[in-house]
Amino acid sequence: MSKHPTGVLVMSYGTPESMEGVEQYYTHIRRGHPPTAEQLADLKGRYNAIVGGVFPLRENTDRQVRSLQDKLEQLAPGQYRCYQGLKHARPYIEDGVESMAKEGISRAIGIVLAPHYSVMSVGAYIKRAREAAERLGVEMEFVEEYHLHPKLIQALAERVLGGLAKLVDNGQGAAHPVKVLFSAHSLPEKIRELNDPYERQLNETAAAVAEAAGVLPNRWQFTWQSAGRTKEPWLGPDILDTLKELAEEGERAVLAAPIGFVSDHLEVLYDLDIEAKAEAAELGMQLDRIAMLNSDPLYMETLAESVMAEDGKTAKA
Repeated sequence: MSKHPTGVLVMSYGTPESMEGVEQYYTHIRRGHPPTAEQLADLKGRYNAIVGGVFPLRENTDRQVRSLQDKLEQLAPGQYRCYQGLKHARPYIEDGVESMAKEGISRAIGIVLAPHYSVMSVGAYIKRAREAAERLGVEMEFVEEYHLHPKLIQALAERVLGGLAKLVDNGQGAAHPVKVLFSAHSLPEKIRELNDPYERQLNETAAAVAEAAGVLPNRWQFTWQSAGRTKEPWLGPDILDTLKELAEEGERAVLAAPIGFVSDHLEVLYDLDIEAKAEAAELGMQLDRIAMLNSDPLYMETLAESVMAEDGKTAKA
């Protein structure tokens, strides 16, 4: 038996460490093409609106990695060591794999802080990690999805119930029943041609959470958000369009449940908390949002159990 623990590469999208790093971050997202002055000003404006020049977003990801390490240590003392790998910021995915190799890790499990698989999202993380692992001689397997893990569904259902209760306390939910809007980051429509599971998995999660929270089928629906600004068509309808439709149907209270995201970051704190809330107010609707998972113990257990299950499959193979 190896004296080294199994490495765990915890991957996520990444975020700048400060306002000074926004341009470099945006350039990396654009595959080395610097943003225009207008694009950079728009992105900086969004970050300023949610963080006011102070950047707690990176610490949130760091805390998730530490919390997963703590949970794995509780469940399997001394067996796992977590490393961080980010898609668009340091430490990059390749940096995380390199750190493992330098510390003598020969076996590892990779997991992405995103429950739903798409070849364009989770698949892209895995591709980069696998290439780095092969180059550095690290044997690595991956958790590709965990969108129906019972503890994930429980954690999300608790948040939906809490959000509904808050709206009722604020005077909604009696005269105006609440509509639950599940959402996730849109992707280009072309994923449908690839028989990509992303859309199906998201709808499965939404249905499972709604059932666990006791939300009737006619009181929830799925929508998309945060589509990229490219010429190709993206999955829709966008949440802003959905809100307009709901207003026309007479809905007056909406609970946003962004189940495609696990952390407080730009797509949640700006796209929902500022942009969607402003649209809802304009339409005469109240919009609240569920709390994000972040380092929730049930989410950490979801990740830890998923890692250990994948490790167990690898050991038996």
